[in-house]
Amino acid sequence: MINKNMALVFCKGFLMGIADLIPGVSGGTIAFITGIYDKLLETVAAIDKNLIKDVVTLNFKNVSEKIDLKFIIPLAIGILGAMLSLARLMHYLINYHPVPTWGLFLGLISASIIVIARDLKDRKSPVALAMVALGGAIGFAITQLVPVTTPTDLWFIYICGLIGITAMILPGISGSFILLILGKYEYVTGALKNPFQEGALVIIGVFALGCLTGLVSFSKVLNFFMKNFRERTMAFLVGILLGTLSKVWPWREVTKSVVIRGKTKVLSESLYFPTALTTEDILAVALVVIGFLFVFILERGANRNN
Repeated sequence: MINKNMALVFCKGFLMGIADLIPGVSGGTIAFITGIYDKLLETVAAIDKNLIKDVVTLNFKNVSEKIDLKFIIPLAIGILGAMLSLARLMHYLINYHPVPTWGLFLGLISASIIVIARDLKDRKSPVALAMVALGGAIGFAITQLVPVTTPTDLWFIYICGLIGITAMILPGISGSFILLILGKYEYVTGALKNPFQEGALVIIGVFALGCLTGLVSFSKVLNFFMKNFRERTMAFLVGILLGTLSKVWPWREVTKSVVIRGKTKVLSESLYFPTALTTEDILAVALVVIGFLFVFILERGANRNN
């Protein structure tokens, strides 16, 4: 029977799924601001070969003793539901209405930085500031990477899933952006948009297998750092968010590009703010504010439920 908590977890998963579709936005950030990040890490880190064996043999009694099924099942359904149902819409918005769309995500990410930074008990210590600087440098370096042309072989799709999911569970690093860098964002989201096209289910399946492998292995490492070095880890993640913030700035002008196999690859961009605001620009500014406030509404709701 579905209760209120399961429905709420489903909604949080749905928001995570939307975020994971957008290059520059992280589902891990949504998990953090909605108050489920620690539980998500602990749940995924508990997955091992014995648990997988229990799932394969349909021994759900043992499975339920090791992980909270009422948490992970609605969360997974929400994430997958958003990805499958909204991939086409998000693709349309980014390609045809980029300025307002990025405006919304700029507001979301900006507020997320404040929410995560407030969780730091000693945010002004030299160690915390050093970790913020390190995270910022790495985050900015990632945004400067240029998308490359890569193979469509299944082994590489598996690698993309493994690397992409590692980024997705880190607040601040966008798995979708990593896929963009690896040259497989359109390829994978294209399969999600049309899952019943020839070969699409195979692509989704192999990518999902890579995601599962990366999720199980990396979550254990991240869970260790969150439990033993939480302050430093969180400071590092704040830096990552700050470093990648430019990637969601709505107003960008391409300064250098190259055409590879009939597709334009952006090599560099300059950021600007328009002097004369169009209707889309005004909408973008409004969505920055809406996205900013929405994060604090989410956080307040999460704190109330906890």
